[in-house]
Amino acid sequence: MPQPPRHYLQFRDLGREEYAYLFERSRAIKARFLRYERYWPLQDRTLVMIFEKASTRTRLSFEAGMHQLGGAAIYLNTRDSQLGRGEPVEDAAQVISRMCDAVMIRTYEQSIIERFAQHSRVPVINGLTNEYHPCQALADIFTFIEHRGSIEGRTVAWIGDSNNVCNTWLQAAEVLGFHVHVSTPPGYEVEPERAGLLGTGHYAHFDDPMDAVRGADLVTTDVWTSMGFEAENEARRAAFQDWQVDAEMMRAARPDALFMHCLPAHRGEEVAADVIDGSQSVVWDEAANRMHTQKALLEYLLLGRVEDA
Repeated sequence: MPQPPRHYLQFRDLGREEYAYLFERSRAIKARFLRYERYWPLQDRTLVMIFEKASTRTRLSFEAGMHQLGGAAIYLNTRDSQLGRGEPVEDAAQVISRMCDAVMIRTYEQSIIERFAQHSRVPVINGLTNEYHPCQALADIFTFIEHRGSIEGRTVAWIGDSNNVCNTWLQAAEVLGFHVHVSTPPGYEVEPERAGLLGTGHYAHFDDPMDAVRGADLVTTDVWTSMGFEAENEARRAAFQDWQVDAEMMRAARPDALFMHCLPAHRGEEVAADVIDGSQSVVWDEAANRMHTQKALLEYLLLGRVEDA
């Protein structure tokens, strides 16, 4: 009997040792890329990318990454497929997974991707859902490691909405052994059950964002209004006014603290221009690393552990 496929639907789907391996593979794969060295371990493999939500970085990083690994990537938008006309997710999974080697899905409810994975013969990767964004956290943590070394025992300050990226940082803290300080406006607090937390004490909530960033090794945020919540935009703009990451906030963090944002960013809203464009910001490295960490992830899910020559 063949082994069931390994899926990556939320951050805790992999363990600490597997992440250590993935970060090392990301480093090696990125080094090959920077040397213009061909590396085609996924030659003749095909990735299907299913998009229900708009994307720039997710599509580009997966598509370019798969080509760089020697494979092919096929873009499907639900509007242009039978999924957009009501075909059951389970039926689509049965068909699509018989024509490719891996599937990446960027959609709304986490339940959609879980249903697809249950009926897929190949690995399924979460490219973003309302609840989680594990590929983003994978790149963010690798970026931190590149700049500051191990994240174990460090403190990450999350300022703003307790959205899918925040939930994923909280899961990552439990898996990798660091701490997350969260500060949100009233009514936008973390929902532990929705975040999928085990309650291991790796996060704390702060009413005042200045208290959350104090002594942090990394300060990170996201837009005040995520995709799918546009109807709440005006209410959110009013509620989040005091949760902008600005120079004063960064001064309260450690002197060598990094700033991250998963992008796209709205300067003058969730982050001040002099922060995102300043010397502590690593947002461009963070964005570029999406491609390298996802290449490592694809390699691992399709080939298992490899010995790099």
